[in-house]
Amino acid sequence: MTLQLPSEIVVERFLPTARAMLATELDEKGWTQQEIADQLGVTQAAVSKYASGSVTVEERFREDARMQQTIERIAEGLAADEMDEYAVLGELLALVREFEDRGPICAVHEEEMPALQGMGCDLCVRGTDTAVLEERAVLSSVRRATRLLADSAAVVAAIPNVGMNVGMALPDAEDALDVAAVPGRIHDLRGRVNVPSNPEFGASEHVARTILAAMAVTPSRRAALNLATDEALLDAAHERGIEPLEFDAGYEDRDERLEAAFRDRGDVPRVIYHSGAFGIEPITYVFGETAVEAAELAVELLDAAAT
Repeated sequence: MTLQLPSEIVVERFLPTARAMLATELDEKGWTQQEIADQLGVTQAAVSKYASGSVTVEERFREDARMQQTIERIAEGLAADEMDEYAVLGELLALVREFEDRGPICAVHEEEMPALQGMGCDLCVRGTDTAVLEERAVLSSVRRATRLLADSAAVVAAIPNVGMNVGMALPDAEDALDVAAVPGRIHDLRGRVNVPSNPEFGASEHVARTILAAMAVTPSRRAALNLATDEALLDAAHERGIEPLEFDAGYEDRDERLEAAFRDRGDVPRVIYHSGAFGIEPITYVFGETAVEAAELAVELLDAAAT
């Protein structure tokens, strides 16, 4: 794993870019290279390199409107003798904080550390907040679950026509916004499992509502995914000691009906299904305590059903 701190990006990419841009602005205002060097705390030779364009800058920073406006504001303040070093530092630090809050510093950081992609990382802004850690863990589980599904040859044939989704809720989930899933759902694309994007909270309706109904009875059932209902799949569940629960396919009051069925059963089984209705495709839901656990069980059942 590549380990890089955001502060390294600030020092190695943000600061040289800011200096180069500020040197250009001050040069256009008639400052000498030595005056610019004294102001920036660098050598005259370094300023010469900035002026010649021989210093590597980060284009994502240089092209950002906030960066351009900040540098222009600093240059004007220095040129008019209305801004001192303390004020300049304040402007740049404020910009760094903005760039670290899902901004271009985050984009560069995710590029250097691919494991951060799609995690909604905001450690720079909020630190190791417990709620943030929970969200990150949920997103990570859903993302890993989609990889498991995409790597299974048996999953493609089990994807419903309406698409598949895999979701996982926060421990104290209250509504669909507290459930992470894949925006746009997972589809069969030319015989392959197509996961269109990284998981996000609030990206699911039916899977999320099914999870919430399950959590109302068994709080640990925080994750689920949907498959096309198939007798071989249900048989595979029976063979593993799972007694699938059948429920009515209708959407009206489904959440309340599901919760009532779970309470009558006394728990939430790992597999529930319906056989469809007019305009409603037969669907099976596989549950787990995590999205990864649900995906692992689904792949296990599908592999067994295919043999």
